Amino acid sequence: MKSNRFPTLAAASLAGALVAFALPPWGWWPLALIGVALFMRITVATTDVSSRMRFALGFIFAVSWFAPGMGWMWFLTPPGYVIAVVLFSSFHGFASIVGARSRLPIVGIVLAHTLAETLRMSFPFGGVPLASLAIATASSPLSALSSISGPLFVTLVIWTLGAIAATSSRATWLRNGIAGLSLVAALLVLTVIGPHAHDLGTTKRIAAVQGGGPQGTLAINTNPRDVVDRHLAATRTMTESGLDMVIWPENVIDVEDFYTSVEREEIAGEAARLSAPFVVGITEDVDRRYFTNAQVVVNVDGTLADRYDKVRRVPFGEFVPLRGLLEALGAPVDRIPRDAQAGDTPASLHVGDTTAGVVISWEVFFSGRANEGVERDATFIINPTNGSSTPARSCKPSKSPRRGSAPSSRTAGWSRLRRRDFQHSSLPTAPYMTELV
Repeated sequence: MKSNRFPTLAAASLAGALVAFALPPWGWWPLALIGVALFMRITVATTDVSSRMRFALGFIFAVSWFAPGMGWMWFLTPPGYVIAVVLFSSFHGFASIVGARSRLPIVGIVLAHTLAETLRMSFPFGGVPLASLAIATASSPLSALSSISGPLFVTLVIWTLGAIAATSSRATWLRNGIAGLSLVAALLVLTVIGPHAHDLGTTKRIAAVQGGGPQGTLAINTNPRDVVDRHLAATRTMTESGLDMVIWPENVIDVEDFYTSVEREEIAGEAARLSAPFVVGITEDVDRRYFTNAQVVVNVDGTLADRYDKVRRVPFGEFVPLRGLLEALGAPVDRIPRDAQAGDTPASLHVGDTTAGVVISWEVFFSGRANEGVERDATFIINPTNGSSTPARSCKPSKSPRRGSAPSSRTAGWSRLRRRDFQHSSLPTAPYMTELV
């Protein structure tokens, strides 16, 4: 086996790379199925290997998947990026060992790697779910499966299909192919005949403002007022009547206190002109250590109504885990000088006579946040984001290219999955956005 070790590890690396290129912004979703099937085939073929080799196979597969898939983290903190890739790849390394030791190895491997992804959704740092198999299928027919039991169910199905393909031979490929297609067909039928949300028979007219501007800027190097001015300029071009609300993206307004700010007065003026409440993204100072990231409702008369403070914060973007250690290692933690203070309220906003679910940027990756709004009778979900791959309290708007950065493309993809999960309309709003739902 030693003589075949390098080709086997190289094949595992190739399998992981295929999964990576299934992710946005590349979006070649069939590669996720091919990559998982190839990895499963390698796993099935290597029966008499040590636990160390099994760990290496799972680890190398995941590194080749996560290293490009989480590449955006490098621009936040290189040490944090390395820690995340190594740690999450280790989950899959141990999954390869545990799965192979079960009584039914092929079933055990499928379940173990699905559980590794489940763990990655919540631990550590609150979870880093960007490079998931579910988001790879967001633009595919398989995304409909998310309505059955969420994105992790999609992950389980992909691993199951990979196992079916991996165990096929010349004698069984037709039978297994039919089995795989039948499984997918049966699940897709279930999405059609299963429970569905009902149409309320009403229509809401919502304006989403995208101010545009240069891309790739840091908050510490730019004037936050520039972003406000761009969004005000875009808003002032609007002449529509009968709007139910106007939405500004995440943290477009960066002030010490929004209520006493000139920005609130400017928003109030536009709300009165358009006769529509505004839902605006703000950041406010708490103290020298913390700031808040919130969406606030400004009524037509200029008063403040409901408010939602972001609960799920971006690790290494809005707060720095292990800040002292990373600072000692020379990491540029000064690019994120303060941490976001997590909110503790339900993920919904009352806007006029409507209840909207709200998931701010990163929160769209977590089903529980969207579910909170739906449970409180939200009729649709808004997903304000700064569309940024740079640290919090920054805003990197851009004229929309055909394909955007990985974070913005995946935000749009996860908004589509949330629409599938809860059968509610989902609207992402950003200073720039390559696609809307």
